[in-house]
Amino acid sequence: MPTIKLFNTWTRKAEAFKSITEGEVGIYTCGTTVYHNAHIGNMRAFIFADVLRHTFDYAGYKVNHVMNITDVGHLTDDGDLGEDKMLVAMRREGLNAWDIAKKYTEVFFEHAAKLNIRKPDHVPCATDHIKEQIDMVQKLEEKGFTYKTSDGVYFDTSKIDDYGYLARLDIDGLQAGERVDMGEKKNLTDFALWKFSPKDAQRDMEWDSPWGVGFPGWHIECSAMSARYLGEHFDIHTGGIDHIPVHHTNEIAQSECAHGKKFVNYWMHVAFLNLKDGAKMSKSSGKFLTVDAFEDEGISPLAYRYLCLTTHYRMGMDFDWDSLKAAATGHRRLCERVQKLADGQSLDSVELSKAALAHKAKIDEALFDDLNTAKALGQVFTMLDADDVSGLEKAKLASLVDSIFCIDILSYAPPKADVPAEVQAMLEARNAARKDRDFAKADQLRDEITALGFVIEDTAQGSVVKRG
Repeated sequence: MPTIKLFNTWTRKAEAFKSITEGEVGIYTCGTTVYHNAHIGNMRAFIFADVLRHTFDYAGYKVNHVMNITDVGHLTDDGDLGEDKMLVAMRREGLNAWDIAKKYTEVFFEHAAKLNIRKPDHVPCATDHIKEQIDMVQKLEEKGFTYKTSDGVYFDTSKIDDYGYLARLDIDGLQAGERVDMGEKKNLTDFALWKFSPKDAQRDMEWDSPWGVGFPGWHIECSAMSARYLGEHFDIHTGGIDHIPVHHTNEIAQSECAHGKKFVNYWMHVAFLNLKDGAKMSKSSGKFLTVDAFEDEGISPLAYRYLCLTTHYRMGMDFDWDSLKAAATGHRRLCERVQKLADGQSLDSVELSKAALAHKAKIDEALFDDLNTAKALGQVFTMLDADDVSGLEKAKLASLVDSIFCIDILSYAPPKADVPAEVQAMLEARNAARKDRDFAKADQLRDEITALGFVIEDTAQGSVVKRG
């Protein structure tokens, strides 16, 4: 197996990956909360997780990738206060919680498919694993890590010495800071394992438990489901950087106290995608874009995947339409270039020369260095410009890399909507002018089309227009 270096949030350094079971890797990704559409910032994290699993596939590992669906228990303040986000969605849309969850789970996978995100091997829903969550809370209770209040069962973070290490939290500083309403919590950092339903109302989603009718806390879901599908100790856990200080910190605390062993070996986190004005995208605030917005503008969602590949996953990204349009152009030109080299031929039998293998080694080196897709993409363009490899070898190498990039290098065709109807009409008028030998009018229309950012290609089959 090749050496793959990963930046581990736990140690704050890049480390050579060593699997628990030789030749295998278990990956857990914190999935979407299905009370609204996942925005493109969320999708950046899922694109990263997809690239990660494909990188291990490419390197020859047997991958078990698990991603949860949070369909209950995620409160509006991302902690223990506020109300369940599913209830907010119910009021917004006039549907019950189960229908809300079903609707947005389906939409999420539709959007993921448009981004060529492969469905993980297991996609467990929190509501399908209530028993596992109750069992885990009971185990924590038996070991003395919990206490009960009037609104739920809580984890006592004072019972462990290294709570908050992942986020490098200053626990003493937090406790001594400005006054915060802690309710009945013993410590500011304590968190809910099980929340009780209001006594005067019945929730759509609630279950019996040894402590009373209620629903699981947000954090216990991931701990219980990761143990169910990957075991109590596994290789890699991914998520966004916003998960570090609370969600992942609490997962570590409850998992290691329940099972008495290390939870995860490598923690990997994706930086934020912000809007051009610097605002962070947020489903709760309603300030966000979805994959559908790309198609509304006539841009392939794969252009966004390509854009994400041009920036290292640990670097923040500022989104604007100009950068996406530039990525769409870069993606299209790359695909057209490789498709022209392949010329419709099968690449299966193409043997790579020593020179081609040297280019492959440089691409692999970038990919295996903490998934440096931006550098790997640069190496792909260097390879395409090289004089020491054949056209078919170049196409073969590009297709191999695309098993990780997943941007359809050999099969991509720009969406028809990529060319506005008015530009298409101008092209048809130009074709008619050429047929009538009115070359002055044809040249005028060509110049007008060019001024709008498009180029005309005259082929044996006729004229076509593409973005410049």
